[in-house]
Amino acid sequence: MLIRKKSVLTDEWHTMDLPVAQADIDAWQNGGLIQNVFPYLTSSERQFLMSGVTDAEWEKAFGDEDNVDPRDVAKIAMTMGKQVIIVQPGDAE
Repeated sequence: MLIRKKSVLTDEWHTMDLPVAQADIDAWQNGGLIQNVFPYLTSSERQFLMSGVTDAEWEKAFGDEDNVDPRDVAKIAMTMGKQVIIVQPGDAE
C-alpha cells in the first residue's frame, strides 16, 4: 500500500510502499501500539508511518550525535499522531 506522509522535519511529502493492510492501520489508529500492530515492519518504516521522516532525513538530523538540534528531537516527539495518508496506485508523485 502506498503511504504518503509529510515529514515533520522538512515539511516535504514522501511516499513509501509498505506491506500493510487497512485493518492494521485501523487497529493502530484505534489505539494499538505501532510495534505490536506492525511487528513485520522495520523500525524505520514504523518511524515513517508516525512522522513521515525518511532514513535520509533521520541520518541528516541525528547522524552526528554531537550536532543534534534539540528542536528536531522535539518535532519527532510531538508527532506520535496517527494520521496516515493512503495513496492509491498511480497517484504517487
